Amino acid sequence: AVLGDSSSSLLLSLLLAQLHLLASAFPSQPRRIQTDFDKLTNQTRHLLKLTQDLLKDPVFGTEIDHHRFKSLPAISSRVSDLSSLEFKPTLSQLYADLKSFEHHFEWLNRITRKQQHSSVPKLTDMISHIKSLIHSLQRQMTRAEAPRIPVPSPSLPPNLAFHWEVVQSSQELLQQFRLFCDWASRVFLTLKSKLPA
Repeated sequence: AVLGDSSSSLLLSLLLAQLHLLASAFPSQPRRIQTDFDKLTNQTRHLLKLTQDLLKDPVFGTEIDHHRFKSLPAISSRVSDLSSLEFKPTLSQLYADLKSFEHHFEWLNRITRKQQHSSVPKLTDMISHIKSLIHSLQRQMTRAEAPRIPVPSPSLPPNLAFHWEVVQSSQELLQQFRLFCDWASRVFLTLKSKLPA
């Protein structure tokens, strides 16, 4: 009986050791989600820097004469709004806003490539990073079971016939996206702080 007890104790010890190894090999769910939100924040900050760098181009040195895009997301920039954010609806709204910007940038990229406006900065890299951020955000939405908000077709300006119209449209879109990225990076940090430790 003593030998049987010793064997059982040894087996239990081995099982506990294996469980400890498994637990250390696979981080806890909350820690993984926090890491994912760090990635979302970093991706957004990178997009913010890309946007700021593009806006440094001398071609954007003048004021926009009038707004051409009527369907761009409205950006809230009040700090007080951050404390009242709800997790799932906020993820859904960020996704919808990003998809809207993606549609606008893809349209503008087609225009600039078609008309061969070499003085307008290339938007291909920007669009690639937007798609990557959307993909990362989709994973978090799936994990959180956040619903997808339907993204309406953007209301785009008529065909831009003149170079100046292309430049002004690019500038307006980049300026709005800069505001969005700044806001979104703060939102991701706030949502991360709401996660369980």
